[in-house]
Amino acid sequence: HLTLLAVGQVLQRSLEPAILYDDTAGGTGMFGPRNRTWVAKTVYAQEKKREAKEGARPMTFDWSFVQRYAPFFVNGTLMTLFISVFGILLAIAVGLVCAGVEIARIPVARQIVRIYIELSRNTPLLVQLYFLYFGLPKLGVVWSAETCAIVGLGFLGGSYMAEAMRGGLEAVPNVQRETAYVLGLTSTQTITRVILPQAVSTAIPGVVANVIFLFKESSVVSAIALADVMYMAKDLIGMYYSTYESLFMLVVAYLVILLPISIFGTWLERRFDYERR
Repeated sequence: HLTLLAVGQVLQRSLEPAILYDDTAGGTGMFGPRNRTWVAKTVYAQEKKREAKEGARPMTFDWSFVQRYAPFFVNGTLMTLFISVFGILLAIAVGLVCAGVEIARIPVARQIVRIYIELSRNTPLLVQLYFLYFGLPKLGVVWSAETCAIVGLGFLGGSYMAEAMRGGLEAVPNVQRETAYVLGLTSTQTITRVILPQAVSTAIPGVVANVIFLFKESSVVSAIALADVMYMAKDLIGMYYSTYESLFMLVVAYLVILLPISIFGTWLERRFDYERR
């Protein structure tokens, strides 16, 4: 058994990186995790590698490759949307709570919020994901990759959202509150009719920028084996050396996601820009 295993490892090294596993073949294999059958796909991969190194013939854009693997990028885009949307919603909720605590100046809670903001903003998302995915199981807490990605984005984005919202609330002059009280408005009316409209107008550019930032940061979740759009691109590049085609589909996928958000954010900023009216 040990001899066969050693032979298998030697064969695996000799075939890398031109190996593609086949999940549909059934059976078990010795070359990959979860007993997947590995099928050698050396002809196409080695040809692409030889062309890239030796320049045997000019590199051409393979539209048939794009057509063949576009469905994989569609699935990866859906995964990116799923992770990003729920992560951003969590970040907005965390940001609202933290901004409220800072504005209210609650003694102990305010210090805890400041520590959280500094910790979150000064550590990379990749480190946070590794802690959630690989570190928490050591403490007996096991989360799925999707949950770790959502919590990681929410943890990182919450601090940025909190600062953007706090800045919007603090931008409203105290004279606005005093004037509202003099006019006989209640506390609820002062917040909803005087403070929030002005705070939202100031905070929207920062919040929209953070939303776009978190969508782009979601590309890091491929490090914990989540099949998002970045994971698909790296997988195809590693297997087929079709760098141009894979990066083209990657750029198109992110443009499809982010361009409408950017356009909507610009409209939203103009819609709530009361100073220019």
